[in-house]
Amino acid sequence: MSDGRENFKQKTMKAYQLTIPAENKPCILAQVTSILARKKINIRSATISSFGDSGFINLIVDNPKQGQKVLRKEGITVELKEIITVLMDDRPGGLDELLQILCAANINIENGYGFVIESRKNAVFVLDVKDAEQAEDLIKASGFKTLTPQELSEIEPFHYVGY
Repeated sequence: MSDGRENFKQKTMKAYQLTIPAENKPCILAQVTSILARKKINIRSATISSFGDSGFINLIVDNPKQGQKVLRKEGITVELKEIITVLMDDRPGGLDELLQILCAANINIENGYGFVIESRKNAVFVLDVKDAEQAEDLIKASGFKTLTPQELSEIEPFHYVGY
């Protein structure tokens, strides 16, 4: 007989991002977004970073495995990377609290970025670490909530603001 924690782990779905190494030149991002748009794959979050002549595009999309497939078919180098998405308070020190927990466990963050869902209330921080299962267990044990892929795809940042 297994305990509830084991059953929970079996039911937890992994979240993924598409990581695309790219040259630092015009139209590379537009090429990627065009391919995804034609295939009706919705981009939920994007980060672009460069260093010199190259960099990375990180995308959270509504169908990451299909996104990887269509980009590869078009000749785009793309990696499907498991990520952890952490819900946290949007307040001074909110991110530091999470990072200090990971630091104390000697967990290296290979990539990370965040966004606010509701100002001064909720934010999400996306983490890419080598041992995602260990990090996620530690994060949850420390009282943080991690988001499932479904919860992540349903987030509507800034929907509380009257634009």
